Amino acid sequence: MTATATPLPGTGTETAPQAGPQAGPEATPQTAPQTGPQAAPQTAPQTAPHAAPQTAPQTGPETASGRRRAPLVLRNRAFGAVWLGQILTQAAVRMFQVGVSWWIVAYAVHDARGLASGLFMAACTLPAVALAPVVAGAVARFAHRSVLRTSAALAGAASGALALWAYGGGPPLATVYAAGLALATCQAFFDPCLTTSVPELVDDADIETATGFELSTQSLAGLGGALLGALTVDRAGVAGLAAGCAAAYLGAALLVAGARFRTAAADTGTAAADTGTTGADTGTAAADAGADAPDPSPRPRTLRGILGELPYVRRILVCFTAANLFTTAVFVVIPLYTRSVLAGGGTTVALLEASLGTGALVGAFTGARVPGRPTVAGAWCLGLMALALALPGLFAQRPVAAGCLAVAGWCAGAVSVRFVALFQRLVPPADKPGFFAVMQAVLGASLPVASLAFGFAGDFLSPQTLCLVQGAGLVPAACALALLKSPSAEPAGGER
Repeated sequence: MTATATPLPGTGTETAPQAGPQAGPEATPQTAPQTGPQAAPQTAPQTAPHAAPQTAPQTGPETASGRRRAPLVLRNRAFGAVWLGQILTQAAVRMFQVGVSWWIVAYAVHDARGLASGLFMAACTLPAVALAPVVAGAVARFAHRSVLRTSAALAGAASGALALWAYGGGPPLATVYAAGLALATCQAFFDPCLTTSVPELVDDADIETATGFELSTQSLAGLGGALLGALTVDRAGVAGLAAGCAAAYLGAALLVAGARFRTAAADTGTAAADTGTTGADTGTAAADAGADAPDPSPRPRTLRGILGELPYVRRILVCFTAANLFTTAVFVVIPLYTRSVLAGGGTTVALLEASLGTGALVGAFTGARVPGRPTVAGAWCLGLMALALALPGLFAQRPVAAGCLAVAGWCAGAVSVRFVALFQRLVPPADKPGFFAVMQAVLGASLPVASLAFGFAGDFLSPQTLCLVQGAGLVPAACALALLKSPSAEPAGGER
């Protein structure tokens, strides 16, 4: 709880100074100086008739509607730019994954479609698991803006090279796999780095809101990738798909390069300027802060040590790792279900993926309003998701499948917001770079396994049976999450 609040008060350069000068300097100087030096008979008529009509209209409509109700991405331009960059990168990688998965099932492979698509999805999820220590070291060692900018630029270069190759002729399947691996590697650096950078972009009071926006990016990316991935392959092939990804990645690199991140030195200077210190005092304060900052004796800890000292968080990650073994298989099941059960094309794939992404988007923005503690709310959401994933196995109709995927997406988005916001508060700031890389690796450890297992099974079992297996597999994970004993520090639903 207090861990995340420690480094953040000095970073309140965008929201706190705006609320302070209006509520503090206007209300307090008018009432305090007049009630103190002047006589009591003057304060009574002035504070009663005048103070209430003047301060209430100014602080109420202006701050409440003008500033507090403004979306965070509009109040904080730096966060808005980085958030838009994340939308572009994740939309690109999702568009590539959906498009190539459909290209494999519908065009490239005629035998063992399930195994081929599962192998591709496994290649796309492997970097987040295998490179977790490297990602944690890079995020902790280098400037976050540099990591974000470089990873987006490299992904743009890789997808651009594939586009040029595909325009010259049909690329071999191995080349497409290699491109997917390269894009997933760049995204493995981008996502945890952005999660770690949230306190450098927003104030402490906006962390949960920023987390909702950040996690909603995955939903927007799923929605955009669903609408564009399979449709682009049907109309422009792999070449058009890769060209669109290259444009999105390069645009994200430009957005991140123009964003301003708050550093420790800048926060120290801002705090000194706000308190009215002189230039010499500011320099002394900065020097003292710099002298005190490198006290990193407890900082260098291994990734295993981070999870070892957070047993409650570790148990939650284990539950969700087991759940991901069945939930993430939906990306392999959707193309197979579309072709074999619904007898549809790229438009049907787009509909199903869009339903999943739209539900996740709504869940990302409404997840903080789900009542109950995170473990209880998460268990109910996993149970509802199990039902939603199993129903298409019983009712093979397009509206049923689309509606169930929308419900499953909402559950995933709501759970992500609640638990990532919880982790932001429980994990010490010094451990956040390593922790979020570990979180991505632990949760992603089941993705290659799920892709290969369900892809291989898809060549022998019907997609309807795979849907039933998904639903049944989520029930034990939901029960295990419900039985976890919550620590006293865990916030209940609705607390901020």
